[in-house]
Amino acid sequence: MTTVSAHVRSTRGGVVESVHEVALVVLRPDGGTFLTAGDPARPVFGRSSLKPAQTVAVLRAGADLTDDEVAIASASHSGEPGHLAAVAALLDRHGLTPEHLGCVPDLPLGTAAMRAYLAAGHGPTPLAMNCSGKHAAMLVAAGGDPDYLDPAHPLQVACRAAVDELAGPVLGASVDGCGAPAFVTTLAGLARLAHALARPTDPAVARVAAAMQARPDLVAGTDRLDTVLMTELPGSVAKSGAEGVLVAALPDGTAVAAKVLDGAGRALGPVLLAVLEAVGLAAPDALRAVAAPPVVGKGEQVGALRAHLTRATDG
Repeated sequence: MTTVSAHVRSTRGGVVESVHEVALVVLRPDGGTFLTAGDPARPVFGRSSLKPAQTVAVLRAGADLTDDEVAIASASHSGEPGHLAAVAALLDRHGLTPEHLGCVPDLPLGTAAMRAYLAAGHGPTPLAMNCSGKHAAMLVAAGGDPDYLDPAHPLQVACRAAVDELAGPVLGASVDGCGAPAFVTTLAGLARLAHALARPTDPAVARVAAAMQARPDLVAGTDRLDTVLMTELPGSVAKSGAEGVLVAALPDGTAVAAKVLDGAGRALGPVLLAVLEAVGLAAPDALRAVAAPPVVGKGEQVGALRAHLTRATDG
C-alpha cells in the first residue's frame, strides 16, 4: 500500500491561485488497498455518490424498472430533455405524475439545459431537480406513498440497510439537498461501494452497474465527468456527489473513492486522471478535456488544473 498526500493546484500565469486537498482511497481489483491519501476512516457524507446503493434497495423492494429507468434512478442528471422525458415516462408508466415527487423544485443542473429551460418559460419544478430520477424510483418502490422520504418509512430503512451493506458502516444521517435521507459513511466504505460496482456479485448490484454503463448519458449529462468517463472508458462506473465526492470503478476493476476536503467538485477530474496514471490506464483526450479543463483568461489558456500525489510511505 502506498500512502500519499493529494492535492489539486489551479495555476494562473505560473502562479498557484488555489489549492484543494483531497482524501483518497484506491482499491486493487482484488479488494486490497493500493493507495490512500488522508484518513480512510474519515466520516463522509456520500451524497449522490450513494445513489447506486439506494437504487439497489429500490430494486430489492420490488420496483418495476426498465434498465434505462435503473440508470436514471442512479443519476444526478443535468436536466436535459432526454433526462426529463425519462423521469416523466417512469412516473407515467406507474400512474404517477411529477406533482407526486417529494424532491424540492429546482432548475436543471446543466448550464445549457438550464438556459434552454428558462428560455422555454419554465420555472423551478421537482421534475427538473437533478435527483428526480431517484425520487421517481423511490416513489414507485413505495407504491406511491407520499411519505416515502420519511426516514422511518420501510423503503428508507431498506435504503439505509443497503448503504450500510455496500458502503458502510453508516455513522449517521441528515437530509440531502433533494429532501431524501443523506448518510454518513467512511471514505473506505465508499471505496468498498466502488469495488462492489467494479466486481458485482449481487444480482441487484450487477444490474445497477450494467444499467449505468449502458446509459452513461442518463447518469449525468453532456460534458459531465461521470458520463464522459463511462463513455470513453467502457467498463467504468462512476457516480459523483455534491461537495466534491466521487465513487468510481475502473475497467480493470480498480475502485476509487475521493473526497475534496473543501468541497470543490472541480478537483475530482484531475484526481481521477492521476489515479488512472497511477494504475497504468490511459486517459482518452475527450476525458482529459472534461476532467482538467484549461484555466483561461480572455478566452485563452493561461493556467492549468493539476493533481499532485506526493508519496509519504510504502507498506
